[in-house]
Amino acid sequence: MAYSNFQHFITLLLILFFISPTFSQQSFRPKALVLPVTKDSAKTLQYTAQIKQRTPLVPLNLVVDLGGQFLWVDCENQYTSSTYRPARCRSAQCSLAKANGCGDCFSSPKPGCNNNTCGLLPDNTITHTATSGELAEDVLSIQSTNGFNPGQTVSVSRFLFTCAPTFLLKGLASGATGMAGLGRTKIALPSQLASAFSFARKFAICVSSSNGVVIFGDGPYGFLPNIVLDSNSLTYTPLLINPVSTASAFSQGESSAEYFIGVKTIKIDSKVVSLNTSLLSINSNGVGGTKISTVDPYTVLEASIYKAVTDAFVKASIARNIKRVASFAPFEFCFSSDSVGVTRLGAAVPTIELFLQNENVVWRIFGANSMVNINDDVLCLGFVKGGENLQTSIVIGGYQLEDNLLQIDLAANRLGFSSLLFGRQTGCFNFNFTSNA
Repeated sequence: MAYSNFQHFITLLLILFFISPTFSQQSFRPKALVLPVTKDSAKTLQYTAQIKQRTPLVPLNLVVDLGGQFLWVDCENQYTSSTYRPARCRSAQCSLAKANGCGDCFSSPKPGCNNNTCGLLPDNTITHTATSGELAEDVLSIQSTNGFNPGQTVSVSRFLFTCAPTFLLKGLASGATGMAGLGRTKIALPSQLASAFSFARKFAICVSSSNGVVIFGDGPYGFLPNIVLDSNSLTYTPLLINPVSTASAFSQGESSAEYFIGVKTIKIDSKVVSLNTSLLSINSNGVGGTKISTVDPYTVLEASIYKAVTDAFVKASIARNIKRVASFAPFEFCFSSDSVGVTRLGAAVPTIELFLQNENVVWRIFGANSMVNINDDVLCLGFVKGGENLQTSIVIGGYQLEDNLLQIDLAANRLGFSSLLFGRQTGCFNFNFTSNA
């Protein structure tokens, strides 16, 4: 009898030994996830990320859209997956995605074309083109992180996304097969990933002129050499909701998925820029205000704000003996590099300050984010003039975000920002992608 019990015990140990790797892998619950980001600096100036989707897994290059509503991909061109599932009309998935439309597809069933499915409007926010697309779910694979290195890969078995036709890819970086939306909807990447792994509904984005990173979940965020940013390293401002969608196509009553902040005053070299401050607020029609964008390569200012800011910048530059030279498209205000000094924070030019909810909360734009190197001789102010009837008065573009860590906390509805990381002797390109798995 004793021998039989002993044999039983040994058998149980062997079973546990063989299944434990699988068990531990499935029970692993990441506290955060990491997505490497690369800038297409030679051509489009877009930020792209690679993520794996489908069964078997296929690597997808996607343009990162900070305010995008969801993940959309081209399903027309060789979408093959054994785990693709269209979202059926009136299902919980359609409800979560706020997909109202319901339709049929008049050809043989395939990804992007099935009967009795609900659809959304995938939006190419680079070309401002939207079309209809099938809502579906499939496997999504992404790396975990401890905030300092990438760790083991994890999967979401039923990640919601939208299928789009191939023509919607026009204008995207070469090789891109869709866009990764990080906006404030329930099916954008931040909310779906937080829900799948039960971590905080917050994420950080840190882009640069080369490589950068998106970290889903809470910090700390580590950058080489041994620089650690946590909640105490950031300045916070409330995120505002624009009641009217800023998408290329939308349903009546839909609010914007993009991230807006409240700029109250602009100063250049500590002097207030005189402008029509009513343009800084979002009105009931959704017009005005300030948003943050990774799809606009440079900051775009409404015409009168642009004139006020550039006039003040040129005046402050002359006071520093900085010499103006001919324009260089798309920039109007350019300067001789010989007349500009260099600091750790970039070109020694007037500092542009965006004052937020009070005088103590300031987003400072130093030379590294305000001046674009055209060649060895010329530097230009990296702001572009928008029209007189812009929907959004100030769009803070990608170049002005580079090497500033931004943390978006969806639960608390606030933005944390680090200011230029060069001041801490690091940059967004310094995330350590050497795996610790």
